[in-house]
Amino acid sequence: MEYGFANLLQLIGALGVFLFGMKVMSDALLKLAGNKMRSFLASMTSNRFLGITTGFLITSIIQSSSATTLMVVSFSNAGLLTLVESISVIMGANIGTTITAWLITILGFKVSMSAIALPLVGFGFAFTFTKKEQTKNFGNFIIGFALLFIGLQFLKEAMPDIKNNPQILEFLSQYTDLGYLSIFIFLIIGTILTVVIQSSSATMALTLIMTAQGWIPFELAAAMVLGENVGTTITANLAALVANYQAKRTARAHLIFNLIGVLWVFIFFYPFLKLVTWLSVSLGADSPYMNAAAIPIAISLFHTTFNIINTFLLVWFVKPIAKLVEKMVTAKALEEKEIDEPKFLVKEVLKYPETAISALLKESNYLFKNAIFLIVAHALSMHREDIKSDKKLKKIIKKSTTDFKVNTRELYTSKVKSIYGTIISYATKAQSKLILEEHQTKQLSEIRIANRKMVEIIRDVSELSKNVTKYLNSENKYIQKEYAKIRKRVAKVLRTIHLFRTEEDNDLHYQKLIALKNDAKQAIHKENVNINTLIRNDLISIDMASSLVNDSDNVNDMIKKLITVAELLYTQKDTILENGDK
Repeated sequence: MEYGFANLLQLIGALGVFLFGMKVMSDALLKLAGNKMRSFLASMTSNRFLGITTGFLITSIIQSSSATTLMVVSFSNAGLLTLVESISVIMGANIGTTITAWLITILGFKVSMSAIALPLVGFGFAFTFTKKEQTKNFGNFIIGFALLFIGLQFLKEAMPDIKNNPQILEFLSQYTDLGYLSIFIFLIIGTILTVVIQSSSATMALTLIMTAQGWIPFELAAAMVLGENVGTTITANLAALVANYQAKRTARAHLIFNLIGVLWVFIFFYPFLKLVTWLSVSLGADSPYMNAAAIPIAISLFHTTFNIINTFLLVWFVKPIAKLVEKMVTAKALEEKEIDEPKFLVKEVLKYPETAISALLKESNYLFKNAIFLIVAHALSMHREDIKSDKKLKKIIKKSTTDFKVNTRELYTSKVKSIYGTIISYATKAQSKLILEEHQTKQLSEIRIANRKMVEIIRDVSELSKNVTKYLNSENKYIQKEYAKIRKRVAKVLRTIHLFRTEEDNDLHYQKLIALKNDAKQAIHKENVNINTLIRNDLISIDMASSLVNDSDNVNDMIKKLITVAELLYTQKDTILENGDK
């Protein structure tokens, strides 16, 4: 046999060039269209058919089903896509990946790209010298596209020639006449190759070249394609190993969807091949059984027909598949961690702008709900659960006369400082490392502002708490009443924010928050008149009046900050510009 170790190294090298070209092309396309694609993915999946269309379009454009699937897993991990939405997108991605096979079949076998591939590399390289990032990415796309076909040409040349190496056919012949066992063996070979190479497109290229060289007949090449559909699911399942249960469910659904498809085609394998052969002949090509040169087209047709029919059949069973996966991968409650430890911020979220923003919002919401809300309530000697209840605020204030002895500085250090630093750090990394659109940059800025205001709220309530404690049970009923009013105003804001955050129909509560914010802006004159009346009638001392003036101003600022935080975290409104806050 003339095919030696040096030839094997050439084959591996050719495969490396092909894979590198695929990666460069896919990465460049992701950078060229990535932001729009991810926004499209996050917004265009409201029903299963839109999800399928989205998955198909994204995979067709970026030329990588693995990239689409990994994106879906990341979005599931961040809670941006539901399980049903994720399954439908993956179904579409399976159809989209067939475009790559047609690209290889038509341009790699029907058209000779080798003559123009090298000039294309030079042409693309020229674009990489420009300062514009998009132009550089376009140049990288051209280089990747050219390298893909240079690698394909090398693969064809490095593949052993059957005429000079007839021993290969003798080796394969013992596995080609075993009926369904042969089909199963080559299905496993296709699966293993895809898992090892980590690219179904590369395995498809190898399969097409082997059929063109006469290595394997049509039916065994089709079996390898089925194996590639199983092997390609491994990428998503590996990525989901370190992710949460939602991502694991998405990856498992991908595997189940492809396994079901492979199973029914395996059962009806020969009738399905007859259908593909009929389609091939109907479209003007030769029968793959009669002409070996027609096998690449028939294989691409087999791949496309399988994925379209499988998607059409299983699209009606998306919800049952989702329920099956939910039973296989049980939901896990959010891991119990200390309040100052991040719950959602892990390094994986910095892969995409959408996942980073989602995680930062969730972390900020968690901090506000579990730390800021608690500190403000306790600093004013009120129980958080009382504020969240439907009890009358007047009764809550009247009964809450016990000093909670809250050390807000210590609470800030133990519950807020660390996680605040982590949030700011992740927001900074996202802004510096990721390519952001204008609205995403604005979202990150608003998250930073919301967190800064939360820290300011703790400082404000710390000052307020001292006098609340001092006058909580004062013998002077007038000063006691004034501080009861202050506590009631803050409690009303906290309760409205809680309802705004938790109730679905929250527009009414949002309008109440805007009204409370406006009241806080206009309260200075009314409060000054009231304090002047108390002083003039000798109802409070000068020291009491001084404290009350400062605390009234303080509480107005704090209320405005609390409502601004709620607006920034729980609405899509441009509250900072809209309301004139700096």
